[in-house]
Amino acid sequence: MKRLLILAFLVLLGGCATEKQVLRFDPTRAATAQRIYFPPVSDEEVPRYVYVGELIGEHNFVPAEPTKKNYLIEALKWVAGLLDLQNPVVLQRPQSGTVDENGRILVTDVSRGAVYVFDQPNGVLDVWEFSDGFRRFSAPTGIALGPAGRVFVADSERKEVIVLDQKGNGQSVIGQGVLERPTGLAWDANEALLYVADTQAHQIKVFDVTGRQVRTIGQRGEGPGEFNFPTYLSLNNGKLLVADTMNARAQLITLDGSAAPLIIGERGTKIGNFVRPKGVATDSENNIYVVESYYDHLLIFDDQARFLLPIGGAGKEAGTFYLPAGVWVDRGNRVFVADTFNGRIAVFQFLGGGAENGN
Repeated sequence: MKRLLILAFLVLLGGCATEKQVLRFDPTRAATAQRIYFPPVSDEEVPRYVYVGELIGEHNFVPAEPTKKNYLIEALKWVAGLLDLQNPVVLQRPQSGTVDENGRILVTDVSRGAVYVFDQPNGVLDVWEFSDGFRRFSAPTGIALGPAGRVFVADSERKEVIVLDQKGNGQSVIGQGVLERPTGLAWDANEALLYVADTQAHQIKVFDVTGRQVRTIGQRGEGPGEFNFPTYLSLNNGKLLVADTMNARAQLITLDGSAAPLIIGERGTKIGNFVRPKGVATDSENNIYVVESYYDHLLIFDDQARFLLPIGGAGKEAGTFYLPAGVWVDRGNRVFVADTFNGRIAVFQFLGGGAENGN
């Protein structure tokens, strides 16, 4: 009863003192902290990326303007915290994400079994836990934006792709009885087709907007256009980028078949090699991003598959990773990395220009 009374007071008092919230990518980092560039600033190197900050959860939303504290509310919050009434909403094991046309950053979290929606325009954090009705997500991994504000979410354990509306309400499912373990997704707006990396089947399966399977790409193998446990996908200018994970490479596939697949990277232990590639993405200058999960790097290549530079390394500090998964790029060339076992999204800004050899 005491907990209910405290909660009621918080709701009543909080409702009378609602503050406009804004999203800050690094609210805990000191304003005087030195900016982190990749490659580091030097006479020989021109920086191409700068660390912007991280998304961790509700702590990213702060008051738009400093306000006077209401000490009664603060006291009640403190008591509520002692009673475990206010557990902070934070990312647990983020997998992948996307940014919609309204600027919302959507992130799948396999541990929480939910999609986190960092709603930057409205200054709120939403958590979508239900795929349809009272049915919860099991293992949401890949995510992609579809037509008319729809959102596709691959649930690996449920072996299907859930279709949500713009508010997170379940609309339909795709791939029931067809998919074995869907992971990455990519939506082709021009052709109205959904590409699904069916990891366990070693194939890319293609569905139309009604959910009908229309095509299958690849089979298990090591040759060009063949896959061994493919995971994440990205689509750009008629080319499908595939993380061919257990083949320790990525492949860039021309969908109209006009060119042979471009093989990106190779197995090895040097920086620039792969052991467990996962997330893939491209930016407006056709740079190719591949997450090397095992060695905790984001590796960057040009559109000819030439290695340019790495970002990251193992750690918890800003700009480092611990078993990262997905990567995605927004229209402003911000690069988001799902730093999975650090429970955060690391954010970098591409500064433009060719990254090759620092020129």
